[in-house]
Parts: sequence; structure tokens; C-alpha cells
Amino acid sequence: MKLKGSEAIVKVLLEQGVDTVFGYPGGAVIPLYDALYSAPLKNVLTAHEQGAIHAADGYARASGKTGVCIATSGPGATNIVTGLATAYLDSIPLVAITGQVGVSMLGRDSFQEIDIVGVTMPITKYNMMVRSKEELVPALREAFALAKEGRPGPVLVDVPSSVQVEELEWPEAEAQAEAEPLAQATAEQLTQAAEVLNAAQKPVLLVGGGAVNSGAQAELVELAEKCDLPVVNTLMGIGVYPESDARSLGLTGMHGHIASNLAVANADVLIVAGSRFSDRVTGDRNRYVGKKTIIQLDIDPSEIDKNVAASLPVMGDVKETLQRLLPLLREAQHADWWQQIKEWDATEDRSLLKGDRLTAPWLMKELSRAFEGEHPIYVTDVGQNQMWAAQHLVVDKPRHHLTSGGCGTMGFGLPGALGAAFAEPDTQVVHIAGDGGFKMTGMELFTAAREGKNLISIVINNSCLGMVRQWQQLFYGERYSSTILTEFDFIGFAHSCGAGGRRAATCAEFKEALAQARKANKPFLIEAIVEQSDLVEPMVAAGAAVDDFVKVNRH
Repeated sequence: MKLKGSEAIVKVLLEQGVDTVFGYPGGAVIPLYDALYSAPLKNVLTAHEQGAIHAADGYARASGKTGVCIATSGPGATNIVTGLATAYLDSIPLVAITGQVGVSMLGRDSFQEIDIVGVTMPITKYNMMVRSKEELVPALREAFALAKEGRPGPVLVDVPSSVQVEELEWPEAEAQAEAEPLAQATAEQLTQAAEVLNAAQKPVLLVGGGAVNSGAQAELVELAEKCDLPVVNTLMGIGVYPESDARSLGLTGMHGHIASNLAVANADVLIVAGSRFSDRVTGDRNRYVGKKTIIQLDIDPSEIDKNVAASLPVMGDVKETLQRLLPLLREAQHADWWQQIKEWDATEDRSLLKGDRLTAPWLMKELSRAFEGEHPIYVTDVGQNQMWAAQHLVVDKPRHHLTSGGCGTMGFGLPGALGAAFAEPDTQVVHIAGDGGFKMTGMELFTAAREGKNLISIVINNSCLGMVRQWQQLFYGERYSSTILTEFDFIGFAHSCGAGGRRAATCAEFKEALAQARKANKPFLIEAIVEQSDLVEPMVAAGAAVDDFVKVNRH
């Protein structure tokens, strides 16, 4: 069967089970977009290429499938670089297809020629340029295999426009060669881990993003119940262990809860499921380790001892490892340890949750109350809004809390929510952003309205770049350089995009706005007015010990 290269790309997408692609056309991908014109898959035109790749990322995070985005050469390709970095640092499976100048024009500084393979080499799991029609289909098939294999990540395939228009003979898929087997825990490692955990007096289970990719929720719940473990989670691990469960202490790290951080700091055994020990989780790494025994479960050998020295590394898929470890563990009770944790928990300041005025923490708890039992997908932006959501939302399912963790990409939230809405069309998607981050990719609200996606977008408006301002208040002598924002008409903007909108300055107004948003049958933006002086607490200063909390003088 003879096909044009552009038609072969579409055929590979269908072969790989792709049902939705996000992108933006341009000169070097016109042949591909011509093939997409009559293709039996959803082709979503975003307002900007950055929106396209974040949407593909959100689609992948919500569904567990590989997200796909398309961009043209030159500025189209460079506009997806931030999205590739975002996916790379959070281990999200993506395939990005970029157009390129024709093969005969390569290396001549041709119009919109950029070496996107060279640009993206450090932030992709793999990338490649297709220089001949014979390479095209095998390269694309390899890209999808690599994106999902082992630790997931983004892969970029750069396709010159000349390859897209050439005719090729369609190669039928060959039997896949067996993938190189992943490292697995030895029986000795599992026995040692079981002995350490069985002897623990003050154990803690730390759940990271790798447990999401592994699908290990059932095994983690069984582990915590059997060994009576307090459970803390990283930002990327939210929802894998149900946060409504009494054993869940919530977020740990720079903005972790007091009980979470103190439990980690004072644990004698820390069993870690799929976390790379980022600096935002550990603070001072030497003091983080202390005298505790760390059992690290991870699929990626490069993560062992990279940031924190693990006493006992246990390689392999987290779910499979736990299935082998659980029969070796004994039932346990740790009443004294739990009593200490409850005493620590009682010391946390929860004044912003009272509801005497509208605050972001109260708002997060109200969302959890309003959606109790419905399991919406929360997609957050980056900054104070992100941390308040991580601290105070109650998320009981994996892939129902999506955020940019490793890269901390402002602007991820709205297009990420758009992608999640395509991935899970029957689930309510709630987007949470700050007034700064929303403006970065806010035009994707127009995309959501055009596509009929009923997502709810909540903008926490404190008229500033909140997290930077918080650091300026605490560490830079209250010199608020470039962080105080001028007024912007968010509701007018929402209406101009074809979305609904309502402003809320009190708790009662927020409840009314949320009820209206749920009935709107179109995207709906709620602008929540909160005080600039509200800070994300608790907080640990960068590089400090995880239990060394910043003393805050409120203004």
C-alpha cells in the first residue's frame, strides 16, 4: 500500500490507539494537517503551541495514555520547549511531532529552520530527525514505544516537509522485539526490606509520582493498613493514597504539613514508593537522611542514591515490587507513634480554614465538600494556588490531581485542564490558578469554549505574583519588586471567550458562583478575591531541614 508520508503519520497515530491530537498548523506541517482534515481522530486547534503541548500533557496525566502534539518548524517547535521540559521532569509520556524544512534545505539557515533536535536533547527521553521516507514509520513506532517504556517521558520526532509529501510503501508492523527486562528486586532485597519494616517503631510511607505511573494504589493501601503506616505524599504523589483515609497525613516537603514533615524527620524507617527526593521534598538532604533507614522503591536505577543515599534500594515497578513484598510483612500497630503524630498535628495553624472570610485554603476545603464522592479532576497552575490546593484539597484517586511539579511551569494549568477534559469527558475538570499564571495561557479558555468543554476555572486573585511576593516578604525585606499586579477584568475576558464568569469576594458568594458554574453547560471562570497578606503555611526555607519551619510575622 502506497501512502504519502503525511498519511503514514496519521495511520501510525491510529495504529497506536491515538484518538486526540493537539496542535497548531504552519508551513512545515501543512501536508500533515491536510492528512488530518479527513482523519478519524479529534484534532484540537489550540490558541498557541505551548497550549497544545500542555494540553497533550494534561491528556496523558489524566488518562495514562500517551499524549500527542503537533507543531510547525522554527518558532512553532521552540514554543513547545517549555512543555517538553514540564513533561520530562514529571515523567509524562508524550510524542511531539514537529515539522521541519525540506531535507535539501537543511543546514542553510532556511526560513523557520531551527535544530529542534539539538535544542530539546536535554529535555526529552529521546528525539530524532527523520531524513528519509523509509525511516518515517519505524521512527514514529519507536517514539510511542519509548514514551511509555520503563520510566515514561516525552519523545520528539522532527519530520521535514519533503518527507511528508513523498510516497512510501506502508511497512506492516513487525513483531515487537522483547524490551530489555527492567531491573527487579532480588529475593534478598525484599527479605531485608521486610525485616527492617517489621522491626520499625516509627515507620512512615512516602508516596511519589512513580506510584501514579505504576498504578499501585491498592497495594499501597494494603501496605499502610497491614503495617499501620502514617502516609505522606509528594506533590506528584497526590491521590495515589486516598487523602480521606485516616492514615493520610498529606503533603510533605517545603510546604508540607507539620505532622507530615515531623513524622518524616523523626521516622526510624522511611519506605519510599516512586519519589526522586527532589530538593522541594527533602530540604537539607544530609539532615533529611539523619539516622533513619530509607527503603527506596523505584523503577529507574539512575534515581538510586542520586539525591539521597538509600539504605536499601529495591528496584522494579512499584506495584509489582509491593505485590512481592506484602506477603513477607507482619501485621503491626504503632499506637505510641500515632499519638505523637496527633500531638504534632494539633500544633498547625488552621486559622485560614475558618470561613470567617474568603481565603484560598477555605476555598479548597469547600471544593472538596461540594464535590464529595464525585472525584473531579483538579488541575492546578504553579505558585501559591498550587500549594494551597496540594495542602487542602481532598483527592482520593490517582490521576485526579494534575500539576507541574519538577519544572514549576506557570501557565500549565488551563491547557492542562483542557487536555484532561478531552481525556475524561464524563468527569468534571476543575482548574485552579493564580491571577499571574492564568494570564500566561488564558486564551485556551477560548479553546475550551469553542470545543464545548464544561471545565470550571478558579482564579485566586490577590493582585500579585503571590509566591514570589511571599519570598520577598520573608527573605527580601518586603521589597516587592515586579510582583504587585494591576487590575485585570477576568470576568470580561471570560465572557469575550464565550465562557461564563462570576466574581466572589466572600464565602457565600463563592458558594453561589460554584453552584452557578456547575449548571453553566460551558466553561465558567470564578474570580476569587483573597487578601495579599495570606501566605502559604507551613513553610520550610530552601535548604533548611524539613522540620525547620519558617516563623512568619503576619501583616
